[in-house]
Amino acid sequence: MPKKEGIQKLFDNIAPEYDRLNHIMSLNIDRTWRRRAVKRMTGTSNPLNILDIACGTGDFAIAIARKAPSGSRITGLDISSGMIEIGREKVAKAGLSKTVSLEQGDSEDIQYGEGTFDRVSVAFGVRNFENMDKGLKEMYRVLKKDGKIVILELSVPQNRLMRWFYNLYFVKILPKIGGKVSGNRGAYEYLPASVLNFPKPDRFKAMMAEAGFANIRHKSFTFGICRMFTADKQPL
Repeated sequence: MPKKEGIQKLFDNIAPEYDRLNHIMSLNIDRTWRRRAVKRMTGTSNPLNILDIACGTGDFAIAIARKAPSGSRITGLDISSGMIEIGREKVAKAGLSKTVSLEQGDSEDIQYGEGTFDRVSVAFGVRNFENMDKGLKEMYRVLKKDGKIVILELSVPQNRLMRWFYNLYFVKILPKIGGKVSGNRGAYEYLPASVLNFPKPDRFKAMMAEAGFANIRHKSFTFGICRMFTADKQPL
C-alpha cells in the first residue's frame, strides 16, 4: 500500500502501547530532548499560535502548553485517528482542553491557511512523511513571516563505536521488545529502518533551505541519537 496509508494503519495499530514503547525506544531520554525543544518553541512573553505536526498522542503538544505564554493556543495534527483519540484523553486529563486541540489531518496537505501559525513543531515524526519535501513546504506555508520551526528527530550517531551499539539496540533488540509488548513486530522493524533512512544533517538542512527556510541551525543530542533543527520563515 502507499506509504501514507501504511503509516496511518501502523500507528492506529500500535496507538495503545505507543507511549510506553516510545520511551523504551529512546531509553527514556526523549523527555530531556523534548524539554530542550520546548524552550526553543516558547521563548517569548507574547501568546503564540502553535502547530504541532505528527503530534501522535500529544506528549509534545502538552509539554509546549505547560510552558507557553498565557493565552497561547496549540493545535496538534496527526494522520492516525487512533493516536489522536488517545491524545485527546491525555489532554483532558491534564486539564488543557482549552489550550490544546488535536485534529486528524495530513501533514503534507495541511488544512490551515497561509501564515496562520507563529510556531510549527515536529517531534519524531518528519521521517514518516511520504514526501518530506512537500511536508516541509507545507509547514513553511502555514507559518507567519516571522515564524519559527523546531524539528526533533532520531538519528544515527556518527561515532563508529556508538553507531555499533545503536544498530545493535535498534535493529536487533528493539523489534523484539516492541513486538512482544505491542504484538506488532513489523511496526518496530519499520521504526528503526525509518531512522536509518532519515537524511543526514547536511542534506536535511539543504531540504529545509529548498523549502524556503532561513537561519537553519542544527544541534546534536546524546552522541547524535537525536537532532534538533531550527529555522525561521522568510518571504519567498
